[in-house]
Amino acid sequence: MAATSDVQICSNALLLLGANPIASFDEDGAGARLSANLWALVRDTVLRSHPWNCATKRVALAPATPGPAFDWAYQFLLPGGWLRTMSVGLAGDTPEYEMSDGYILMDSPICYLRYVYSLVDVTRYESLLTMAMVAGMAANMAYPITKSQSQQDAMVKLYQFHLKQARSVNGMEDTPEDFGDSPLIAVRG
Repeated sequence: MAATSDVQICSNALLLLGANPIASFDEDGAGARLSANLWALVRDTVLRSHPWNCATKRVALAPATPGPAFDWAYQFLLPGGWLRTMSVGLAGDTPEYEMSDGYILMDSPICYLRYVYSLVDVTRYESLLTMAMVAGMAANMAYPITKSQSQQDAMVKLYQFHLKQARSVNGMEDTPEDFGDSPLIAVRG
């Protein structure tokens, strides 16, 4: 079952650690304080780590003014919530560009951007991504909650397992990559 809130994800992480669950980030107690402090960072770190289908957007950006001072004709402000650039340009087109200070710099007057964004609505997470988020929170809270390095190590391994599984299944949901006439493939023939 998918999580219904960010608090539920954090509460489940606390349960994995043998701690009391929480019903709100505003509660008194170490679990709620840690959850409130770590949640956004852990969420965005996990989302940035992979091109999750549920957290990928496509936009056509208009140039920002003024343009860059030199080298490039146009600059495009990265969208709010941007975490990671997946591609710039239309399929089959790979224009030259540079990332600089929250902008994409390029010579084209329009920027087609595919990117991972900070998806805060956890009800839109795939179930395996939700489990990776729970394990990620548990890994980050393990030592402060349990004061046990072995517990933290176990939670890191659990997080790596769930993250690997979630990435694998998520990657299978897209069209397989075609390597075409790659010289590496030709050598094997």
